[in-house]
Amino acid sequence: MDASAYAFAHGVRHTRATLRTWQRHPGAILGRWVAGSSLAAFGLLTAVLVVSALSTGYVQIVTLGPPFAVGDGANVLGVLGHNLLVLALHAMACVAGFIAGSSLPLQASSHSGLSRWVHEHGGRIAIAFVVCATAFSLSIQAYVLGHTLAGVAHFLQVSPALLLLGVLPHAIPERIALFLPLAAWIIASRRGEWEQLLAATFVTVAIAVPILVVAALIAGTIPALTRYRAGAAPDPSPSQPATP
Repeated sequence: MDASAYAFAHGVRHTRATLRTWQRHPGAILGRWVAGSSLAAFGLLTAVLVVSALSTGYVQIVTLGPPFAVGDGANVLGVLGHNLLVLALHAMACVAGFIAGSSLPLQASSHSGLSRWVHEHGGRIAIAFVVCATAFSLSIQAYVLGHTLAGVAHFLQVSPALLLLGVLPHAIPERIALFLPLAAWIIASRRGEWEQLLAATFVTVAIAVPILVVAALIAGTIPALTRYRAGAAPDPSPSQPATP
């Protein structure tokens, strides 16, 4: 058996063994993942609020579509499709971590020179890459969402915090679900448990998908005025700013 075939068989065995182990104690595993993803989700939402507070003077005219009016199936599918794409990217990070940290070292002996060095240090390279990519992604999300939140809040003449409160019913579970694979990746990499990442990919995606479906239904069908009616913001028109 060559190195690649051995690495594949080794990965399959470890994935099956990991799934059997997690079936005996699922609570502890899920608890760590949810805690990590919740921390990332609330950190992102806090950063969005901070950026919105700093984005003064920007007004974004909005049309009467979700989440500012009741949407339809197309709106729900649009939100769900975007979130599934993000989930797929995060799941790919888990798979890449499994390959870099578990499979590549097993194939190092069949390579030489720079290729051997990359195979031997694949885990460290993967950690550096995913950390940088995640930090960049979160920074972009915080800026874009925060800037948009400020513009829409100014148009509706409500505070950014109140508007953010209106989207929390779908934003919190949505962000937690999206960050589950990354949380599993970080926890496994810190412990050197690279062989568990393939199993973590399957489990986190299976958990995240139904949550994202529910979040998309909330985002696409419950109008914003219902969500932040504590602020009693009147229904704005696409061209006329709302009056307080």
